Amino acid sequence: MSGLVTGEAVALGVQPAKLPSRALAMVLDVIVYWGVYFILSFGLLAATASLDGAAVAAVYVATLLLVLIGVPIAVETLTRGRSLGKLACGLRVVRDDGGPIRFRHALVRGAVGLIEIQMMLGVVACIASLVSERGRRVGDVFAGTLVVRERIPVQRAQLMPPPPPWLAAQMTGVDLSAVPEELWLAIRQYLARMRQLDPQVSWAMAQQLANDVTARTGAPVQEGTPPAAFLAAVVAERQARDARKAFGAAAPHLHQPQFPFHPQPQGWAAAGPPVPVAPAVPAAPVQQAVAQPMPQPSAPEPSTGFAPPA
Repeated sequence: MSGLVTGEAVALGVQPAKLPSRALAMVLDVIVYWGVYFILSFGLLAATASLDGAAVAAVYVATLLLVLIGVPIAVETLTRGRSLGKLACGLRVVRDDGGPIRFRHALVRGAVGLIEIQMMLGVVACIASLVSERGRRVGDVFAGTLVVRERIPVQRAQLMPPPPPWLAAQMTGVDLSAVPEELWLAIRQYLARMRQLDPQVSWAMAQQLANDVTARTGAPVQEGTPPAAFLAAVVAERQARDARKAFGAAAPHLHQPQFPFHPQPQGWAAAGPPVPVAPAVPAAPVQQAVAQPMPQPSAPEPSTGFAPPA
């Protein structure tokens, strides 16, 4: 399902609606409109009791056209492309360029919809929606509109894996100025989605990206180092430099390892060189406090028999 692209080749974050959701919204709208018509018909029974048959027929036909054409046009114009059925299904009518529709778009859609939906029982609209790449019916083609989905499932943010500690320290002196922004974007996108790819495809993509980085920086990938781990270390070094550039020397070293390390970094396919563990520093001997004798309370002075003045 392709997204919507404007005339200026700007991709919009909307997706065209397909036949199932559009059919459900259309059924809900038809039920509502016909329900309104039947309710008005019962009210017209008393109002047209004194008229002849031709006048009663004209009133009912006018009411039918008003409900089936006028009401949908008014609703889509006032709500900017959202009828009751589309609102329930999370759909909306927009122009081909992604903008909100106006009265003329709703008028063409309502007039053509009377034929392809009401008179043809929706058969023509369903066939046209199946044939169209973006699920448009005949009314959408003539009006220059498109029905899109408003409620799109939100994908969980994919976090990049942290680099192995034994690789982070090796990137401190690498010149990264020759790496273009397009390659940085490709590396970040790969690291965010590497766990969703096939293992062989993921390894091949990581190897190609690592070769591109090596060709521009001159930092070779050590033998036995997973290319994905190399890319994560390069990205971490780039982020650390950007942080120091933005916040000065007080910025934390994002790639600086902390001891002790696990000899096998978790989350990577292969292990790197052994990681040194900080030597244990012997604890300083605790000096025992010299026991001091407890002070003895002084003896009470003998009473002289006199009380101090108040």
